[in-house]
Amino acid sequence: MSQNATRTSLITTGGTGRAPNRAMLRAVGFTDEDFEKPIVGVASLFSDITPCNAHLDRLAAKGREGIRAAGGVPQLFGAPTVSDGISMGHRGMRYSLVSREVIADSLETVCGAMNHDGLLAFGGCDKNMPGCIMAMARLNIPSVFVYGGSILPGVGPQGDDVDIVSIFEAVGQYQANVIDANTLHQVECASCPSHGSCGGMYTANTMASAIEAMGLSLPYGASNPAVSAAKDREAYLAGQAVVRCIAKNIRPRDIITRQSLENAYTFVLALGGSTNAVLHLMAIAREAGVPWTLDDFDRISSKTPHIADLKPGGRFVMYDLYRVGGTPAVLKALLEKGFLHGDCLTVTGKTLAENLAEVTSVYAKPQNVVHPLEKPLFEHGIHVILKGNLAPEGAVAKVAGLKQRRLTGPAKVFDGEEACFEAIQARQIVAGDVVVIRGEGPVGGPGMREMLSITGALMGQGLGESVGLITDGRFSGGTHGLVVGHVAPEAWTGGPIALVQNGDSITIDADQKVLTLHISDDEWQARKARWKAPALRVERGVLAKYAKLVKSASEGAVTG
Repeated sequence: MSQNATRTSLITTGGTGRAPNRAMLRAVGFTDEDFEKPIVGVASLFSDITPCNAHLDRLAAKGREGIRAAGGVPQLFGAPTVSDGISMGHRGMRYSLVSREVIADSLETVCGAMNHDGLLAFGGCDKNMPGCIMAMARLNIPSVFVYGGSILPGVGPQGDDVDIVSIFEAVGQYQANVIDANTLHQVECASCPSHGSCGGMYTANTMASAIEAMGLSLPYGASNPAVSAAKDREAYLAGQAVVRCIAKNIRPRDIITRQSLENAYTFVLALGGSTNAVLHLMAIAREAGVPWTLDDFDRISSKTPHIADLKPGGRFVMYDLYRVGGTPAVLKALLEKGFLHGDCLTVTGKTLAENLAEVTSVYAKPQNVVHPLEKPLFEHGIHVILKGNLAPEGAVAKVAGLKQRRLTGPAKVFDGEEACFEAIQARQIVAGDVVVIRGEGPVGGPGMREMLSITGALMGQGLGESVGLITDGRFSGGTHGLVVGHVAPEAWTGGPIALVQNGDSITIDADQKVLTLHISDDEWQARKARWKAPALRVERGVLAKYAKLVKSASEGAVTG
């Protein structure tokens, strides 16, 4: 293999002066022959903290086999993970978005210190994926990502499919006396029946699909289930692929371009994916040095149909999409109709169009998971970037499947998620309200918490379509309803959301793309004059570092 010109590992292992380095590597199994081969960092975010990542050690082992078979030398290392689902609804969620930066920093630190020739990364939960891709973009060494795969659907009390969102909504149903404690317990026990990430088109499957469309994972990577031989084979082939990328000097910044980002977001919209994709794709673009703004998201959303009937707004989960051809079958349909750039390079060494050349379109056989492009679930614009006097830098709403896209109502203001959840439990939120949760932004949280407990409880109480909800924090990919997140600037830095008072009239208008606080200019100026910047919630540790470094949500909430 003649890739010495691209073998950065020779900085660590080459020449007589590096004999001490080689001596230490011999102690972990290196042979003379291994020093002549490309060295690949294998980042495994394995953890038994969460079902999303509990099987990644098995997949990483397969990936290492693939690297060896292709003529490389794997070096396994770990990185931390946070379970969004388990962290939801309490202070632990403050660490979720922070973990994206920690993961990116961890992979960059290890591969940078070792001068690895390539990187093969295995992730499963929501922040694993963007964190790994951000590190790949920073390092710009040949890299391949492997998604751990999604969980299988559970069987609910009535024989219905259930998943993690089912139990969040069941909590609200129990609070509203719609179901009893026994039914709640049955849903709890059935919701997560295997290893793998949350099954609907929530943030994990959203980002896995975006990464596949972007070209940084192998075809079918987003839709192969976690507990399948197909996922094991994919991990092995990914190990071989990263060695080929080293040989061909194919690097992440060759793959992450404006065109591939457009492919990624187009696919997210077609599948009905999470608004978190806006935050993460913005961060990835920034790390790759690709010019990208909120207006780019809005531009693509305005012309992309929503065709996949997937949860949270739809009926099916990723396993159902896998059964009708998987992610490449949908990509093929989009490519044939001109929605994708087929000439984008991928980690296979081929273009997206070449990868899909032998793939059969999802429309080739009868199925009801993906609607025809001519008769989509929604013609365009399932994600909307709203601006206005409440969000001068922008905010993000997901409006897929909503009957009510506009609401004007009185504000009910809560400083933090916990206060709002208590009010919901006490049945203090009524139809027509516009709930405002502030102090949950990147700085204020710190960490921009997701609020699936809030939206799940509202849905369970039957209020999902009749109240509005705005926040400078985030919403889970499992959220649906008239909700607006990522409001920027955030309250903690003096954004207009800090000025809202109980009873103020607020309009959320997804059609006009505006978020408006209805008060007079004089009152506006008076409130601004009275506002004082609060101290950070934390004074030391990783949350304090994050709060001091993080940029606005409108810039991807990155720290670099």
